[in-house]
Formats: sequence, structure tokens, C-alpha cells
Amino acid sequence: MLEYRFDTQLLIAGQGLDEDDIHDHIMAHIPGDCLLVIGDEDLIKIHFHTNEPWKLLEYCASLGDIHDIVVENMERQEQGLQG
Repeated sequence: MLEYRFDTQLLIAGQGLDEDDIHDHIMAHIPGDCLLVIGDEDLIKIHFHTNEPWKLLEYCASLGDIHDIVVENMERQEQGLQG
């Protein structure tokens, strides 16, 4: 069994986005691992494993327009099922 089962990925389009601030906020407020925050002040790509993907989506939506959202259940994938 995985500690964090939802692989959550998305893009944030906005203005004045800061990779380091976003990374630090997620790590401080949303339990999870394997966090990647990559981009520039206009577009950020997020990859994060968590049990509470809705918290990540809510936070990211507060920063800008979120799109290309993927939430996959890695436990189902591990069992050979669609995530």
C-alpha cells in the first residue's frame, strides 16, 4: 500500500507566479511527496503525490487558471487497473 495514493498533475497559468513560494506552501500545508514545481512567472507545472488532491487543486486555483489536470489513483494502477 502506498503512503500517498493520488498522483496529481496540473498547470497553473497566471502572473507573478513564484516556483519557490508555491513549492514551500505546498510542502508546509498539504501532506504528500514527490513534489515538482517547474516553470516561470506565467506558467507552472505541478506534480505531487498526495491523499488530498482537492487541497492541491484549491490552492493552485487561488494562484491562477488551472488546467490539464490529471489525478490518478496509483493503488489501482499497482493492481493493474486504470488509475
